[in-house]
This record gives sequence, C-alpha cells and structure tokens, in this order.
Amino acid sequence: MTVMRFLRNRSGATAVEFALTVPAFFALVIGAVEVGLLCWAQLALQQGSEAAARCASVNKTLCGTTAQIQAYASAQSFGLAPAATAFTVSAQACGNRVQASYSPPFLTAFVMSGVTLSASACFPA
Repeated sequence: MTVMRFLRNRSGATAVEFALTVPAFFALVIGAVEVGLLCWAQLALQQGSEAAARCASVNKTLCGTTAQIQAYASAQSFGLAPAATAFTVSAQACGNRVQASYSPPFLTAFVMSGVTLSASACFPA
C-alpha cells in the first residue's frame, strides 16, 4: 500500500523538472551574453581601425606617427581599450591601412578560448 501511494505522489515533480532544465537554461543565457560581448568587441575593434585609418589620412598633426595612430585607434575602440600594439599601420595602394588583431577575455574561457578578432580599414590618403 505505501509503495503505490509513493508512486502516485506528484508533489516533487516540479522541483525535479526545474533541476533538469535549469542547467540548459543558464547555459543558453550565458552563451547569449558571450555572443553579445563578442559582437560588441568586434564592432569596437572595427570602429577603432576605421577611425585611425581616417585620422592617419586627414589629420597629420594628431596622427602623424605610427605610435600616435595606434594610440588613437586604441582610444577610439568604444571602451574596449585594447593595447596599442594590437593595431598595425601600413601605407598601401588604397591609402593608409590600419589592421587589428585582438583576443578578448571571456566569462567562460573554457568554451570560447582561442578566439581572435580581426579588423581592417583603409582610407585614401
């Protein structure tokens, strides 16, 4: 009699269902946050590259040397603040080219380790 009553008891079913689904839900939420941060970092890196390439072509007093262009690119990266050495500057046929390579820190480094973002912009001289 007690075994049958135990098998019909449904009072803990909600707790068990919650315990089974909550890890997948949190993984989905954290994954969405990580992808959002990754997109934001890519956008910031591209913005810094484009602004620095334009500055190198237009404003020679502010962006006259490679070090100044790199510092300007780092400052224009929407609060991402990559190191100035993440940006490389070269003069090419298209004009002044600024390229960037950056490995952003992630909340879940074991999932998205080894991701390197890159951006490139060229502005006519």
